[in-house]
Amino acid sequence: MAEGDEELMVRAAWFYYVGGLNQETTAARLGLTRARVNKMLSEARESGLVSISIDHQRIGLLPVETQLRDRYGLDFCIATPAFGFAADELGEPEVRKQIAFRAVGVAAANYLKALLSETETATVGTGWGRTIEQMTLQLAGVRAPKARFISIMGSLTANNAYNPFEVVHALARRTGGDGFFLPVPFIADSVEDKKVLVSQRTVVEALKIARGADVCIISAGELTEDSLLRRQGMLSTAELESLHACGAVGDTNGVFFDRHGRQVDHELNQRTIALNFDDLAALRVILLIAGSQKVDAAHALLLSGIVNGLIIDGDSAEILNAGDRPGRKRDVGGEG
Repeated sequence: MAEGDEELMVRAAWFYYVGGLNQETTAARLGLTRARVNKMLSEARESGLVSISIDHQRIGLLPVETQLRDRYGLDFCIATPAFGFAADELGEPEVRKQIAFRAVGVAAANYLKALLSETETATVGTGWGRTIEQMTLQLAGVRAPKARFISIMGSLTANNAYNPFEVVHALARRTGGDGFFLPVPFIADSVEDKKVLVSQRTVVEALKIARGADVCIISAGELTEDSLLRRQGMLSTAELESLHACGAVGDTNGVFFDRHGRQVDHELNQRTIALNFDDLAALRVILLIAGSQKVDAAHALLLSGIVNGLIIDGDSAEILNAGDRPGRKRDVGGEG
């Protein structure tokens, strides 16, 4: 984006969000068409130039929150209001996914903002993914120079905004806190390579910080050809099929689990460099779920016993709550 275009975007956002002018008046003030102003405002939200903060103790307003909390033995559940994604007028599936990502991102950013205001020296472990990326984009107006952010998994090869390194960097930049990351690949080439990598002093120190986190914010992924791991080339088709053969239905931070929330016996789980279920069971874990395609993986991970809190979009919450799926109270150590 050219410098002049960015300045126009800032002015449009200022007139519309701060000045309270409608799009037509904003367009007239800037000498632009209403269509261009609409596009600029949309880009301002997507880029994180404008973030949304709802000044209310609870964003979730759905009665299913209590039912999900009780079913899975959670400390809390926040479900954003449902948008009614079954309606045709909401557009293509990818559009609906983006809406879900932003909704959960706003709710998660508000949760994190409250946490940092209460605990200035908090250590926050983070995973990766588009939902967590949205949380970083929506986080604004927070100063927490004594906070620490640590990735709880190795980094991806692709340079994306939802890469663990980028997530930690964004959180540290927005809050003024310190960022730490695991200076190793997401998945080692072999079990022996993993042993060498995790024995390095810098990795040992980073893992120590991660295992001492006050809270870990993670997401879950489905295991399909359309999943982020597959689309990013982190998994081959053959590996995906072999994971299915082992009973895997999803992953969190590259730890693959079955429909009961148990880590599967697969060599990828032995090569992944991340906090495993035993590590997470000792920490306060917040799960972010955005999109109905992740409901089955979310259900399985919630059965593991490692999750303390759930932040989920309202449409997925209704599907999760309505499904014929047995729940389980959280117990010590989980099943992983």
